[in-house]
Amino acid sequence: MTKFVFVTGGVVSSLGKGIASASLAALLESRGLKVTLIKLDPYLNVDPGTMSPFQHGEVYVTEDGAETDLDLGHYERFIETRMRKANNFTTGQIYKSVLEKERRGDYLGKTVQVIPHVTNEIQDFVKRGAGIGTSEPIDVAIVEIGGTVGDIESLPFLEAVRQLSLRMGPNMAAFVHLTYLPWIGAAGELKTKPTQHTVQKLREIGIQADALLCRADRRIPDEEREKISLFTNVAPWGVISMPDVDTIYKVPRLLHEQGLDGLICDKLRLSTPPARLNRWDNLVQEVTNPQGEVNIAMVGKYVDLSDSYKSVNEALRHAGLKNHVKVNISYVDSETLSANNIQQLEAFDGILVPGGFGQRGVEGKISTAKFARENKVPYLGICLGMQVATIEFARHVAGLSDANSTEFDPQTKTPVIALIDDWKDADGTIQKRTANSDLGGTMRLGAQSSDVVKGTIAHGIYGDVVSERHRHRYEANVNYLDQLRDAGLVISALTQREQLTEIVELPQTVHPWYVGVQFHPEFKSTPWDGHPLFNAFIKASLVNRAARAAS
Repeated sequence: MTKFVFVTGGVVSSLGKGIASASLAALLESRGLKVTLIKLDPYLNVDPGTMSPFQHGEVYVTEDGAETDLDLGHYERFIETRMRKANNFTTGQIYKSVLEKERRGDYLGKTVQVIPHVTNEIQDFVKRGAGIGTSEPIDVAIVEIGGTVGDIESLPFLEAVRQLSLRMGPNMAAFVHLTYLPWIGAAGELKTKPTQHTVQKLREIGIQADALLCRADRRIPDEEREKISLFTNVAPWGVISMPDVDTIYKVPRLLHEQGLDGLICDKLRLSTPPARLNRWDNLVQEVTNPQGEVNIAMVGKYVDLSDSYKSVNEALRHAGLKNHVKVNISYVDSETLSANNIQQLEAFDGILVPGGFGQRGVEGKISTAKFARENKVPYLGICLGMQVATIEFARHVAGLSDANSTEFDPQTKTPVIALIDDWKDADGTIQKRTANSDLGGTMRLGAQSSDVVKGTIAHGIYGDVVSERHRHRYEANVNYLDQLRDAGLVISALTQREQLTEIVELPQTVHPWYVGVQFHPEFKSTPWDGHPLFNAFIKASLVNRAARAAS
């Protein structure tokens, strides 16, 4: 039977429950267990798809098209199991399901209440995420509960997992609590009281932690660990010190050396071989000993919160590992860029324009694409980054001076980027698509395959077929592709079903490396192999760096 580890958090948010959960999963996987992870988010949104990246960070997309919490990206980068829609759910989804059942009469006229109906629904969702009842059994499901203990919104989740652990019986569930020890400079000591209080609050709910992961900016001294043990009823070996580290890939080894994976296996009565962490040690060796560096400008509008581009950041760093260099990422606010100050991008070896939504900062991104094209700087445009590159090329090379996207100008006379239902002929009349009209005006999500043109940069990276994940509404308008091709833009990949543009590039006779992709390749990057598109981009940026140094 599938066993569970429930991971909770206390004191403050943003302590790294996602990294801790993924690291524990990696340790158990290294012992030969089949592991999955589930994230429970206590907010009322049905999913994070409509939430601001400034508030919530990036939206991570799974192969089956779910818009999920960014922690699922950590999960996929740390373990082999791929995440699905069932691996992330919210309070909004729970209440939506309960209310739909109530309207159908599934509760047979009973009064619908938080307990037992909502908590039972949560348990059903957890079991579904763990694959219980399917043909692919999981040994251990690690369930991360968002928010902090004491939040009103998290209480139904905590009550549900308490009930679930009780129903499963002994040795079927373990609880890991992540907490925080602040350093008080004036007193010159770490304070354990917040941890004592959060564990006390957890015990009031009826949950006794089996392990405490104590976050701090330094190692927790043994004396404080013993004190925490006494006041929280957690065995001394279950009080784990988690100081800040210079790379997240050190966390699995850090937890293993303090015996966390052994403690969990003992609690769950799992007999496994010892953990094999060679690949993690080799990875840390590569991270901490780069043979060079490369400077990349990331031009976007969510630059005030790095988590807005979490997967892109990680994909760039993975590609740096593949090329044995450190990638220095500088965030440039596209709202601040104009023709008057675009020359500041001369300092960088490569330029990346990531995805985004809305008009704000778009002209700065278009100026960025123009600068990269004219100055032959390696350019990678992702999603909106591809669209602005297409608009820029249409305006300044193909002679379509008023080219735009209907996302930014619904009345544009030259909609080179538009919703499928808004595609217009050159005379301005709207051309409605009759086939596949279900895609019109809706989000294209999840993995889709495309055919790649031979002899292109894209073919050298992907081969004949590319399969990547998507999250966008607007497409390159097919009515303008011939004009763009005639002007020199290469359309190097089209979707197999609708023949929609997936990759554009410039010939290498014109530009050394200039590629835009409609999909999100960052979601499939791992620290072990990187991603072939990002690997190629960093390699091209290194060539540019060497050429600039030589000149």
